[in-house]
Amino acid sequence: MRHSIRRQFAMIFIGLMAGVTFSCWLMNTFFLEKYYITRKTKVLLEAYDIIRQAVNSESYNTMEFPEEFAGKLTDVCSVYNITACVMDTSSRIKYSYTEDTMELELRLLAYVFGRLFDAEKIIRNEENFLVQQVQVDEDEYLEMCGKLSSGISFIMRIRVESIRESVKDASRFQIYVGMIATLVGGIIIWFVSTKITKPILELNGISEKMVHLDFEAKYKGNAHNEIDLLGENLNKLSNSLEHSISELKTANNELLKDIEKKEQIDEMRKEFLANVSHELKTPIALIQGYAEGLAEGVNEDSESRSYYCEVIMDEASKMNHMVKKLLTLNQLEFGNDVVTMERFDIAALVRNYLQSAEILTKQNEIRVFMEEYPPIYVWADEYKTEEVFMNYFSNAVNHCRGEKKIIVSLLRQGEDFPEEGTGEGEAPVENRGFGAGKVRVGVFNTGEPIPQEAIPHLWEKFYKVDKARTREYGGSGVGLSIVKAIMESMNQKYGVENYSDGVLFWFELERSL
Repeated sequence: MRHSIRRQFAMIFIGLMAGVTFSCWLMNTFFLEKYYITRKTKVLLEAYDIIRQAVNSESYNTMEFPEEFAGKLTDVCSVYNITACVMDTSSRIKYSYTEDTMELELRLLAYVFGRLFDAEKIIRNEENFLVQQVQVDEDEYLEMCGKLSSGISFIMRIRVESIRESVKDASRFQIYVGMIATLVGGIIIWFVSTKITKPILELNGISEKMVHLDFEAKYKGNAHNEIDLLGENLNKLSNSLEHSISELKTANNELLKDIEKKEQIDEMRKEFLANVSHELKTPIALIQGYAEGLAEGVNEDSESRSYYCEVIMDEASKMNHMVKKLLTLNQLEFGNDVVTMERFDIAALVRNYLQSAEILTKQNEIRVFMEEYPPIYVWADEYKTEEVFMNYFSNAVNHCRGEKKIIVSLLRQGEDFPEEGTGEGEAPVENRGFGAGKVRVGVFNTGEPIPQEAIPHLWEKFYKVDKARTREYGGSGVGLSIVKAIMESMNQKYGVENYSDGVLFWFELERSL
């Protein structure tokens, strides 16, 4: 990442350290020497004050330097390594703190008589004293010479190291230390910033998934700082968005249904009444006929009466099953049954249903094939989706012939139908193609293909391709109409395809990325 926070942290820290190091170098180069001389001058002024106070005190006499001030002056001289010499008006030494009194005495006399001219630099020139920087032999000193109003003269020296060399050494050392500190600090800040940016990158990944409406990822930080607070709020936002999108999709489906509802109500009512009357006419006639036969005692033996009763109960059961399906279909077509859009795993739904239908397939000696699919999340009404799959699977069981195989597939864009559904020795069936972001659920059963002229009528209520076969297993011709109503209520595609060895029924759902 070109402008990553980690890199910015490191660059800011390195720049700050380099700036501090450079500033210290400038201070050392231009101000350390002045500061050093100023400090030494203050030390000499402190000793000068002691001499001035001693001369002005009542205990001062011409023979001796007062002991109380001599002790103070000696303490200052010993601490700061000052050499000092005090001379009275008769050129006699009153106080001396030096190993070479003669050299200092000559320097003081030269000052008194105005013959002191070897100063390198005058630091301070006052009425009673002069502070100057001098070179004596190979040593450098800060020297104070003075003469008080009482005639007492004095000289003090304090050795100073080579200021310029010291400044150079200090500056060079400061640069080395600064470079090392910058390098070490840069490495530390790089690792520290990595720890800081890791949860930020995690939050970025979660937000990127949320852009694609994937709300499964959640932030799980435990640093208990501001980033964790942001992560918790992002988790709440994710839950809120998922709930809102679910409600929005549900409301959108309801709106699309309402647009078409008013135009279809009258037509559906007429069609429904006509079809119900037609379908109920036959079983009612059978029930009536066999009931009249029982009432008139056409067959008095118990075996015949039992047969008549079984026929009446069987027809009544079929009528009851058909009425329930018609009521379900009626609710769907009239929009009385609300479609609730929710996010669920279609692969898990199909697997669970196949487990529950295992007894049915074993009774009919049918083998069911389904690949191991990872979780595939879709947006749909979970209950109604299961009903669509149930109708497809029940239809496949009732019409399964030949090798007696049922193949269940979950295809995404660009995938092909499994090879098992094409028969031995044949190439895989080419994927007919479907929209991006969709999942196509297919149920294939081996057997006779559906006549081509019958395919457009399969989704009509009460339509039966083979009426004798349908009546044998108790079919009402309403199951595929229910599939049609459910899929149209969710605004998704559905269909059927013939193959050389069987039939594939399919429906599509919107995939959740």
